[in-house]
Amino acid sequence: MLQTLKNIFSVKDLRKKIMFTVFIILLYRLGTFITVPGFDKVSFMNQIGSGAGILGTINLISGGAFSRFSIFAMTIGPYITASIVLNLLQMVIPSLEKLAREGEEGKKTLSKYTKYLTVAFALVEALGLYLSYKKFLLPSLTYGAGATLGALLFIGSLMAGTAILMWLGDKITEYGIGNGISIIIFVSIISAAPGGAVALYNSALGGITHLIVVIALILAMIAVIAGVIYMQQAERRIPVNYAKRVVGRKLYGGQSTHIPIKVAMAGVMPIIFAMSFMMFPSTIIGIITKNSPTGFWKVIYDVFSVSAGSAWYNLLIYSVLYMLLIIGFTFIYTMFIVNPIEIANTLKKNGGFVPGVRAGKNTSDYISTVLKYVTAVGAVFLAAVAVLPILLQGATTVSITFGGTSVLIIVSVALEILKNLETQMVSRHYKGFLD
Repeated sequence: MLQTLKNIFSVKDLRKKIMFTVFIILLYRLGTFITVPGFDKVSFMNQIGSGAGILGTINLISGGAFSRFSIFAMTIGPYITASIVLNLLQMVIPSLEKLAREGEEGKKTLSKYTKYLTVAFALVEALGLYLSYKKFLLPSLTYGAGATLGALLFIGSLMAGTAILMWLGDKITEYGIGNGISIIIFVSIISAAPGGAVALYNSALGGITHLIVVIALILAMIAVIAGVIYMQQAERRIPVNYAKRVVGRKLYGGQSTHIPIKVAMAGVMPIIFAMSFMMFPSTIIGIITKNSPTGFWKVIYDVFSVSAGSAWYNLLIYSVLYMLLIIGFTFIYTMFIVNPIEIANTLKKNGGFVPGVRAGKNTSDYISTVLKYVTAVGAVFLAAVAVLPILLQGATTVSITFGGTSVLIIVSVALEILKNLETQMVSRHYKGFLD
């Protein structure tokens, strides 16, 4: 391991990428402590605290930026929402679907559209947060002539923070190691690790019952980590043979290989998408009712803002909806990144075939069937990992800082980073982490 680390920093390009990524992460963490101008964060923290339920989730994903109400308080939520909406629109708008199939140029155009849509969503969310929390602004920026300036500072700061996060994520993707947005979320969740460890320690001191619960949670977390690693590495291999053909005086083909179909091909994105959707109703209701919902709105709010001590029926409804969203987004996201028809056409063009299956449409149908079964297994696993800790939290009435979703994101992003380093190392004839 030490030799591998030494080899990594002996490669100039890889060393630059790692240092650049660390530098961007430091900039991001610095930004989480820059409060929105004119905002009384002390009063806000005293009233809101670390937050439970929806506020706790938002604060965890933002790396504590929400509780401090920094310029990164909205984190990359608007970007994720914009990505979801644009992906769904590709299913109904032919021009967007065509762009998705045009390779790198099409992806660049879609990325541009996503950023424009992100700005629009950021404006709406920042306006909602202003209406909900403008009472924490200084009096000179709330009433009278300064009210307009206060609104512009508040909304402009949050929108600028989201735009900066998008830019930082793009720079990590382009010049660093791994997907920039995923790494930012990863760092945000990891930053809560010390606080989570202290909370578990304090819970363990509460008596033998609490100690048993804490030990059970730690064992469950270890099991989840092991399961996530196993599922991330698992794949279904479709055998492929290539027919022999003569081109000029040379003989080509005759090899046997396979098409790897990953069980967790969609990775952590379905979890992030589902989480964003589950946070949306309670956020909007909280904005409309100023966090004091009553009647029908309170029923909906309680369902979508579950926490330790929530009613069992709210936990059950929330869990079922969360599972359905995760399973649905897993299939949708997999459909966008894997095209069985394109794979079948590529095989046919290069003289490849699946043993026992006709080339062309039969091959694409066979790959689609295998993909559906494999994706179903991965989707159910993702849903179980995300939901079981929520149900456990309801049964034990202990607030769990790191739920299954957080652990899944951490492990998935860590594996992605390791694979990127592995690829860089192997391409330079070094032994990687996974050997």
